[in-house]
Amino acid sequence: MCDDDARPESALGRRALFVTSAAAALTLGSVSFASAEGAADAADGSQETRTLRGTLPTGSPDFVYVPVEVPAGVREIRVAYTYDRPTVPAGTAGNALDIGLFDERGTDLGGRGFRGWSGGARTEFFVRADDATPGYIPGPVREGTWHIALGPYTVAPQGLSYEITVTLTYGQPGEVVPPKYPPSRAKGRGRAWYRGDCHLHSWYSDGRRTPAEIAALARAAGLDFINSSEHNTHAAHPHWADLAGDDLLIMLGEEITTRNGHVVALGTDPGTFVDWRYRARDNRFGRFARQIRRAGGLVVPAHPHATCIGCNWKFGFGEADAVEVWNGPYTPDDEVALADWDGMLVASVREGRDGRGWIPAMGSSDAHRDPDTVGSPQTVVLADDLTREAIQEGIRAGRSYIAESKNVSVSFTATAGPGQHADIGGRLKVAPDTPVTVRTEVTGAPRCVVRFVTDQGVLFTSPPLPVSGAGVVEWRTTPSYAAYVRAELRHETAAGPLPGALAAFTNPIFLTP
Repeated sequence: MCDDDARPESALGRRALFVTSAAAALTLGSVSFASAEGAADAADGSQETRTLRGTLPTGSPDFVYVPVEVPAGVREIRVAYTYDRPTVPAGTAGNALDIGLFDERGTDLGGRGFRGWSGGARTEFFVRADDATPGYIPGPVREGTWHIALGPYTVAPQGLSYEITVTLTYGQPGEVVPPKYPPSRAKGRGRAWYRGDCHLHSWYSDGRRTPAEIAALARAAGLDFINSSEHNTHAAHPHWADLAGDDLLIMLGEEITTRNGHVVALGTDPGTFVDWRYRARDNRFGRFARQIRRAGGLVVPAHPHATCIGCNWKFGFGEADAVEVWNGPYTPDDEVALADWDGMLVASVREGRDGRGWIPAMGSSDAHRDPDTVGSPQTVVLADDLTREAIQEGIRAGRSYIAESKNVSVSFTATAGPGQHADIGGRLKVAPDTPVTVRTEVTGAPRCVVRFVTDQGVLFTSPPLPVSGAGVVEWRTTPSYAAYVRAELRHETAAGPLPGALAAFTNPIFLTP
């Protein structure tokens, strides 16, 4: 047994501590097992175990690495850990310690050594050639220096005391199973409106549902496509292959969960891993946003005004292809995100771009477990077909609206005369004083009100729709009065000036001279 202490170096005594990058990571002294000669003589199935203990102080770096010297002949590496959770004063964060693993190829940012991440969702994991704990990548356990990655998410004033147990099992490795991935197209209906949920979690990160359960719930929710988006791992990618079908397109991605906000990589190439070990001050996000695009994906900041620690988006929106304005059940932070997004629409007009370069809005469930509802909300996209590329192009162009469920359908158009017509995400080019009729047709929204929002704010609110939930609402304006118009469908409020929760909202139509 060996004891580690990750307090300042002067207090270490027995083991070395190395700072690997400024205020970013620590590397502890290594944990060693049998020599190569001893490993060669180990009986098949024999095991060796080492336990190390340490304490991380408040103000610890984001990541602490524990090197593990793995000899030849190892079939499986297994890691278990615990840490203390002392009582803390009100308003003070307690202890939370994430964990992951890098193999002998190293811990370089964006490197090839990543072998899995479970965050705080699991207390133990294993990796071997033919299998691994959900969240981890199966493959050979090769000789060399591996690293256990600790992420002290929050540390109590008393510090964070941990214990890690590493067990190596010797013997012949199992057979590596080549990954199989879902196809990038489904049957589709040609050019049509397709419903999707692009932010979901299974047991391959911190969710509690299997991919099979999620696929079944997606079909029940009327979805045509979903996107795998586990926290900081691509381990789930091969496990969706048998769940796709003519009726369900399954795209692959990741939720890159940094300490300064989360971003969904939407529809990347199978097997793409995107690193998350940086903050906004490190000026590295652009590098990984470009990696997402090179892998065929979209960059979508998630829940930008969420209140959980590290969830609020701080990287800016210069790299965003879309932004997740509505995340799960509609809450005040979604209302703030909607207002912030609307401000970005105004800026795109104010800066003389006539709406060019605007960032479309999306909505996703971020469902993890019961009672989280898959497909609430959902993004409804006008796409040329049910393929990864066509869905992404529809999202990127803003040809979409967000609805609370499959029951809600919205059409939204602007017309100025024969041949002068624009739909959601489009641009109607007419003279500044040309009368424009804005029209929305709704089904599935009983007693909801329709609001038309422009760069001046809300300029029209309809009476409540009938209990049938169907209705048509029209409003007239001009490009000089409204640079853009978007539609909101709100649940009727019981009292007071605040708007009701959203039932749906559309991306804008720009009215330009």
